[in-house]
Amino acid sequence: MLTLSLAISINRDQRIMVGENEDINPSKPRDQRMHGMENEIKRISQALEVTPDDHPGMPSLLAELGNSYKDRFDLLQKPDDIDKAIEYTTIALTLTPDDDPSLLSLRDALGKCHAQRFQRVGEVDDIDKAIEYVFAAVSSTPEGSPNLTGRLGNLGAFHSERFKSLGQLDDLEKGIEYGSLALALIPNDHPNLSHQLANLAGSHLYRFKHLGGIYDIGKAIEYQSRALEMTPVGHPDLLVYLQSLEKFHSIRFDHQGQLDDLDKIITYGYHALALIPDGHPDLPAKLTFLAVAHTARFSRLHELGDLEKAIEYESAAIMLTPDGDPALSNRLTAIAVSHTRRFERLRDLDDLEKAMGYEVRALELTPDGHPDLPIKLINLALSHMDRFERLGESGDLEKAIEYESRAIALTPDGDTALPNRLTDIAASHTRRFQLLGKLDDLENAIEYGSRALALIPDGHPLLSKQLSNLGVAFKIRFQRLGELSDLKKAIEYESRALVMTPEGHPYSIVQLANLATSHNIRFQHLGNLEDVEKSIEYGSKALALTPDGHPYFANQLVNLGIAHKIRFEHLSEQSDLDKAIEYESRALSSTPNDHPYLSSRLANLGMSYLYRFHHLCMQDDLEQAITWTFTALNLTPDDHPNLPGKHYHLALCNLNKYECTGDVSRLQDSVASFRMASQSLAGSPRDKFTYAVQWAKHAQKHGSLSCIEAYQTAVDLLPQFVWLGATTNQRYQDLLTTQSLAIDAASAAIQSADYPLALEWLEHGRCVVWNQTLMLRSPLDTLQSSHSTLAARLQTVANQLHYAGSQSRESQALLLGSLTPEQVAQQHRRLAKEYDDLLAQVRALPGFDDFLQPVKATSLVRVAKRGPIVVINCHQNHCDALIMMPGQQRVSHVPLPDFSEEKAQYSRIEMEKAVRSKPLTKRGVDRRPLLEQNIEQEDELERVLAVLWHGVAKPVLDFLGYTSNVTNINLPHLTWCPTGALSFLPLHAAGDYDQPRSKVFDYVISSYTPTLTALLASTPSVLSQDSRVLAIGQESTPGHSALPGTTEEL
Repeated sequence: MLTLSLAISINRDQRIMVGENEDINPSKPRDQRMHGMENEIKRISQALEVTPDDHPGMPSLLAELGNSYKDRFDLLQKPDDIDKAIEYTTIALTLTPDDDPSLLSLRDALGKCHAQRFQRVGEVDDIDKAIEYVFAAVSSTPEGSPNLTGRLGNLGAFHSERFKSLGQLDDLEKGIEYGSLALALIPNDHPNLSHQLANLAGSHLYRFKHLGGIYDIGKAIEYQSRALEMTPVGHPDLLVYLQSLEKFHSIRFDHQGQLDDLDKIITYGYHALALIPDGHPDLPAKLTFLAVAHTARFSRLHELGDLEKAIEYESAAIMLTPDGDPALSNRLTAIAVSHTRRFERLRDLDDLEKAMGYEVRALELTPDGHPDLPIKLINLALSHMDRFERLGESGDLEKAIEYESRAIALTPDGDTALPNRLTDIAASHTRRFQLLGKLDDLENAIEYGSRALALIPDGHPLLSKQLSNLGVAFKIRFQRLGELSDLKKAIEYESRALVMTPEGHPYSIVQLANLATSHNIRFQHLGNLEDVEKSIEYGSKALALTPDGHPYFANQLVNLGIAHKIRFEHLSEQSDLDKAIEYESRALSSTPNDHPYLSSRLANLGMSYLYRFHHLCMQDDLEQAITWTFTALNLTPDDHPNLPGKHYHLALCNLNKYECTGDVSRLQDSVASFRMASQSLAGSPRDKFTYAVQWAKHAQKHGSLSCIEAYQTAVDLLPQFVWLGATTNQRYQDLLTTQSLAIDAASAAIQSADYPLALEWLEHGRCVVWNQTLMLRSPLDTLQSSHSTLAARLQTVANQLHYAGSQSRESQALLLGSLTPEQVAQQHRRLAKEYDDLLAQVRALPGFDDFLQPVKATSLVRVAKRGPIVVINCHQNHCDALIMMPGQQRVSHVPLPDFSEEKAQYSRIEMEKAVRSKPLTKRGVDRRPLLEQNIEQEDELERVLAVLWHGVAKPVLDFLGYTSNVTNINLPHLTWCPTGALSFLPLHAAGDYDQPRSKVFDYVISSYTPTLTALLASTPSVLSQDSRVLAIGQESTPGHSALPGTTEEL
């Protein structure tokens, strides 16, 4: 709502006095009146000179002379005249007996003289005396006297004047009381009735401003309207009354927002405008005020005619305003706002360009330190944002943030405009993140948005908008970082925003659309069908409320289309896919060729056609998918964060085309697109990792898709997907979604006979979080010796990062006290980014290119020192052992064709059943001798151990030549490093217990390692004096068989 009362007004002060003998024949020409006054003063002065002091006519002459000076003051406004008027009237009053009938008139006259001098000089003593003398006159004036009305009116007006000077509410109450009494006594045909009504209206206005009671502004409008009704055309007060009513209705509109007040403002404004002659200095202000009213009515009724009138009047006002006029800047701002509104309605770029031109001029005319400077900066920033949304030029977005930052820097804490400005800059940072993909922008958006939210009181109209904006920022960060708490906050904030937005409110379509998108995203993450149903429900409501031509109309169509497409993926209902294509096609048809969202809408439609091709196998759908996706890609800048996604979609299209036609060139095109999707410098690491994993999965079926390159890309991106900027818990959650990557990648490398690479990928993929933890705790001695400053900073950041990742954000916030969990999280991510930057600096140094990089196979093979290490990769299609021998650089491969991931999973389940059937998992239970066993479970346990023996252990031992060893003295040591479900099975106990010498412990002493890196962990070269180790082993227990090799192991 526009604040009309802040617009420039040309209202004049109301007259404050009514009464008898206001003027002596005002119809005479000024010179004649002046000449008559001079003669009158001269005549009376001469008479006084010859009149004795004790003459009974002396008071009358003095009063007459005082009145003559007062008349001359009214004409010439010379201070000396009002001083003499007060002097002679005071003497006359002093000389007048108490029973003289002229005493009341003298008191009244002297009171009015003091009031006039107060208006001229401002001395409170004068208004005090004015009230004193007129009150005395009123007190002595009998009821029914024709003079009582005027005196009551003056007394009320004088109290109101003193209130304006001293601010004492009692004066205002008395002003209204006496003014109301006077009004009740004035006949309807009295010439001073309109003046008294106007005075009383002014007093009610002041009480409204002081106390805020809407009753008073209503009474002000009532009295002023009556005054206007009885004022004839051509009367000099007509313009003043019209402008007063404009002002009163404007104030009430600002407080109640009633359209009737707005209509009255415009009606009275038209009449007032007609009374102001061309060339009058007040004309530009009147035109501007009327334009602001039309703009406000347009905001309510959306009738273009109001906007056209506003621009017409504002243009005329600017033409009449000379350069250097202090009002020019505000008038330029007003017309810029109107052009912006018309741009929002008609989407004509010419309006936006004009608006920005006016705003630039307004800003140039506003000096540093001016209180309006932040407003001018914000207006120009918003116009740059509008142009960015229309054309997609990043320069506009940069300018918007620049101007918003300057405005916020100039806005003090406590300023009521601060929440709005924080909201604006938060939205701009969100958009810049969407354009460039830099996490700092998203963090800034949430920081500014959170500050704004904390400053907005409950019930404020801005609250729902900021809740919605902040929800969007959290939602986008969830898509970038994958932390479910962000999505939870997004839905919480957006739900609150929707609840507090009235039905039918223009912003409700935004709230509904945002909430629909959030439920859609949560469905994709958690798979709860209720979320996608809510997404379609909210999206449908938003679309129904959005008129054709609205700036958000196409967005609503796109979002609803995506929701139907996602539901199709889950339920395979053809109608959902048809609706998705329908909505996305409508959105595309309403998108201009130069619109920044054109490429994303083309890509969405392309994907919908690809989905329908998968469902119906219609070649035309595939051709449409390729056409739309290729066109979208060509419209996307190289640095746009959505570029990888479009390359990925094109890769899928070309792969499908190859599968249909056998055209090898399409396969080559698909490889190129997969490569661009996952190796582009633009885009989110999480997205690129996902694209790389999908590339690898497709490459397993199509060898020409460069399977090894695909897996290498995925493994390289894994540390960015499982990022140090997340908590340890979050990183392990992310790792769960990629648990098969290392096994799949190693399997592909084994199939390609690249065993060292398989070893590297298994190690890197299975222990990302552990490697990150080790990296943070690694000594930096080498770096310290040559680059001590860099090493010191890296060590400091590593320590802080290790602490940040190992503690919950809530507990850290509680310990720090001054920070919220959100601020702790942002600090954590800033540390991670700084750590990554520092590592990049170190690795750019000569000789440090491998600094804290994942361990290569050449180092991994050296972990075998006291015996072979056997890494077993258990894939769904095949199982393999990779063996490292002490002193050898070669990695040996042993296929295990009789074992698989399926057998490992089954064996694990059966083993757990067998263990649960005995009290072996309970601490403190005597394990020897074994309790009476369930024969069936015992048989199943033996079957599991036999499967492990024949499928895994025996082939490995055969390869190593250990099964030919006939003695169990000085058995060799073997370290198992299993993967997947095999990690939960007892390889050391594997064996066919029905056959002699068919058990692992007959041939080797077994131990385990979860990773090879764990065996490479650095140990200090020098132990401190208080370093101690206590190890206990019991090789022999009376009454039981021995545990051979226990002492040697210790």
